[in-house]
Amino acid sequence: DKGREQLRAYDRNGKMVSAYPATIGSASTPSPSGKVEVARVALNPEYTYNPKNFVQGDNHSILTIPPGPNGPVGSVWIALSKKSYGIHGTPNPELIGKTNSHGCIRLTNWDAQELAALVTKGVTVEFVE
Repeated sequence: DKGREQLRAYDRNGKMVSAYPATIGSASTPSPSGKVEVARVALNPEYTYNPKNFVQGDNHSILTIPPGPNGPVGSVWIALSKKSYGIHGTPNPELIGKTNSHGCIRLTNWDAQELAALVTKGVTVEFVE
């Protein structure tokens, strides 16, 4: 829920099982709208920065950042079916809901880890205003 800055998880019967504070997109790099699916779940992922997706500062080179909770996507990457978008952790949990993201859904590492245990490939993710 972009407007409430919240990610909610539901079981297959439509019962809400979790709700997490989240940072969702920004004006310059908004999150998608509508429905996408979980493409894969990666725990402790390596992060690849590609300036074709967005430019960070003056960096125009592809960078690979080793895994770890202090990396840009924290300890979890839940890839979505829309290329370069995902649900992920953060090295700065105190900034959830206070800063923007590059279109992704950012959660605390512990919330992202809990969510990763609840979802599998093919689960529907719906972005609502």
